[in-house]
Amino acid sequence: MIALIWAQARDAAGRPVIGASGAIPWHVPEDFARFKRLTSGHPVVMGRLTWESLPPRSRPLPGRTNVVVTRQAGWSDDGAIAAGSLEEALALAAEAPGGETVWVIGGGQIYRQALDGGRVGRVEVTDVDVEVVGDAYAPVLDQAVWRLAEPGEFDDAGDARWRESAKDGAPDYRWWSLLPLTAPPGG
Repeated sequence: MIALIWAQARDAAGRPVIGASGAIPWHVPEDFARFKRLTSGHPVVMGRLTWESLPPRSRPLPGRTNVVVTRQAGWSDDGAIAAGSLEEALALAAEAPGGETVWVIGGGQIYRQALDGGRVGRVEVTDVDVEVVGDAYAPVLDQAVWRLAEPGEFDDAGDARWRESAKDGAPDYRWWSLLPLTAPPGG
C-alpha cells in the first residue's frame, strides 16, 4: 500500500501550508512522535528538497529505507537511495524491508504526483491550528474521492478531535486518517 503523511497549517488565504523556506513553521512534538511511530520499519519516499530540509543529524531517517526523488543526474547522499522519478522510487521502496507499506513524506509536488496516480490507499494529515506564512502547500483532497476513517478501522486512526500539545506554546492539533472511497488497484 502507498500511504501519504503530512502536517499542515493554514495561511491567511486558507491554503494548506506544509513548509516555509525549507522548514516546518511550527513544532508539535506529538506529531513528530506519531510520524515516527507510523513510518518506522517502512520505506519512506521524498523529494530531494524534503531530504535536504531534514536536519543533518536526522538523515537518513533511522529505521526506514530512505528513497529520494531527484531530477539531478548523479545525485547521491549518505543513507539515501536516489530515484529519477516517483515511479522508480515507489518500485525501489516496495522491494525494501517493510515495503508492504510505503510512506510518501513530501513535498507538495511528490504528494500531488502520488495522488494523481489513483494508487494511494491511505492519507494521514495532522491539522495544526495556527496561521503561518509558507511557500510549500499540501494538495487539497477531493471529498468525492476520500473519506474519514472510522476510529479503530486500523491501528492509530485519527479521530479529528482537537488536542492540546503538551509543549508550552505549541499550537493545538488534530489528526485526520483518510481512506479512498474506491480501493486503489492492487489494494
